[in-house]
Amino acid sequence: MTLTVFFSAPAVWEEYRTLLPQLLADAGIEADVVTEAPDPAIIDYIIYAPSAPLQDFTPFTNCKAVLSLWAGVERIVGNQTLTQPLCRMVDNSLTEGMVEWVVGHALRHHLGMDRHIINPDHVWDATCPPLARERKVAMLGMGALGSACAQALAALNFRVVGWSRTDKKVTPGIPGYHGAEGLESALRNADIVVALLPKTPETENLLNAERLAMLKTGAFILNPGRGPLIDDEALLAALDSGQVGHATLDVFRIEPLPQDHPFWSHPGVTVTPHIAADTRATGAAKVLVENIKRGEAGLPLLHVVDRVFGY
Repeated sequence: MTLTVFFSAPAVWEEYRTLLPQLLADAGIEADVVTEAPDPAIIDYIIYAPSAPLQDFTPFTNCKAVLSLWAGVERIVGNQTLTQPLCRMVDNSLTEGMVEWVVGHALRHHLGMDRHIINPDHVWDATCPPLARERKVAMLGMGALGSACAQALAALNFRVVGWSRTDKKVTPGIPGYHGAEGLESALRNADIVVALLPKTPETENLLNAERLAMLKTGAFILNPGRGPLIDDEALLAALDSGQVGHATLDVFRIEPLPQDHPFWSHPGVTVTPHIAADTRATGAAKVLVENIKRGEAGLPLLHVVDRVFGY
């Protein structure tokens, strides 16, 4: 039987046009990959991005699963027409990209590289930074991405602690906390905070004025997770007071970040345009094919989203 796979993310179709059908064939799966669905009832699988035009899944009565190209699913998880299993993207290339971004910016702030890179007055300042083992890093979110970043920073001798909303299996070598009380323990006197949590009602404004005050004075914030994890006004106030030394932000409540947003002009903020962990077709296509293969074999799908938790 030939499957029909609806690729409903037109913005990135060219990256997958040749690759995806070839990988399906290599896996022994007979499939037609289409970019339009004149008869939704014949679609077996939908490949999806939350920014895609498709929003009503009701007509896809025989669809076995919706396979997202994004790791984040907050734009789709509440869609009431989506009754099919939803799988988010978990791919090694996403993890590698995130680790590189987090480690790079953590080292940048740890070593104080900006004062040497941007030094118009040619100041000879021989002040040495502390060693990594003297810096506490709070990793908020210990899923696949957070755990990988935590382990990479720990390998450089940073004192890394992890925090999750719920009790998780401990990552070897990384002290773990969870819940409200655990969050305070993780944040207290942290030099660097990395926010790698999904956006849920429970995580919105997690880093508010009260919690930013728990950090060591002059702490650095890295947010490659989701924009709403941080209270923007509280962050700006903490930057202005010196409680936070610098914030490097990759994600925002509105994207692209509006031109008049104060983050653009604040000297204590670095804006990167949501590039920390981009989906790369070469890796993502393999994950898509593996899930289709598992679906056809009657095996559990990978990375199925829990609608209750929202990720």
